[in-house]
Amino acid sequence: MTSRIERVGIVVKERLAGSGDVVSHLAEWLRSRGVEAIDERQLSRDQIPNAVDVVVVLGGDGTLLSMADRIGHAGRDIPILGVNFGSLGFLTEVRVDELYPSLEAVLAGTARFDERLMLSAEAVRPDGRVERHIVLNDVVFTKAALSRMIELSVAANDKLVTVVRADGLIVASPTGSTAYNLAAGGPIVHPAVDALVLTPIAPHTLTQRPVVIPASSVVDVRPHAHTDTDDIFVTYDGQTGYPLHAGDTVRIRRSPQALRLVKAPARSYFEVLREKLKWGER
Repeated sequence: MTSRIERVGIVVKERLAGSGDVVSHLAEWLRSRGVEAIDERQLSRDQIPNAVDVVVVLGGDGTLLSMADRIGHAGRDIPILGVNFGSLGFLTEVRVDELYPSLEAVLAGTARFDERLMLSAEAVRPDGRVERHIVLNDVVFTKAALSRMIELSVAANDKLVTVVRADGLIVASPTGSTAYNLAAGGPIVHPAVDALVLTPIAPHTLTQRPVVIPASSVVDVRPHAHTDTDDIFVTYDGQTGYPLHAGDTVRIRRSPQALRLVKAPARSYFEVLREKLKWGER
């Protein structure tokens, strides 16, 4: 980053024990360097992306996702420094003891960043209304609690891919490949790979498997003919969602805006995999 950092937003996981002292100390540290600290006592999470140059997230991946999506909606090209106060923290990969060295590097313009593909999703209604979301991880279609199965028609670039007969479907970015996608049996995709992942959730036939497609694809997901739409629910990054209705189509594509994550000092993606997911251990 070449421009001077003047304002840093601080977002904290709800009910995080001891967070008050951490925020106070961080705010004082920033002020001593001529940087204004803005936290959720001053502005809401929706307002912070438009008011700051960097966002520091103290918490877990859920807190980081909530801010990533808001930064996407704001259309701001500002980085997130995610500090792991959660139990796993795959996205919030910076440890607590690395907070100040990492932030010092951001202020000095020497920090390293991971640029992550984000997804743009449009729910198109039969009456022409469009509801838009931007997500970092995934768009997930699931069945209602008492449903036996749902059927979803999936197309890429207006060509039919398949009719998914399953408990649901995940459309994931490379970043989201290590989230719900991984738990559902989907592949790990390195974040530098320009791709999307389509992963059925508990498919009702052994012939339906996850597939990796180019990130240039435009994916349309809609209830298959004769499917009871009351049984289908769509969620965005696990943050918000709603039932699908008859005639709805959810169109998913690469967002023109990427997200920049501050990288943990001297740790590669594969080191994070081994540390967080115990990847490759016997």
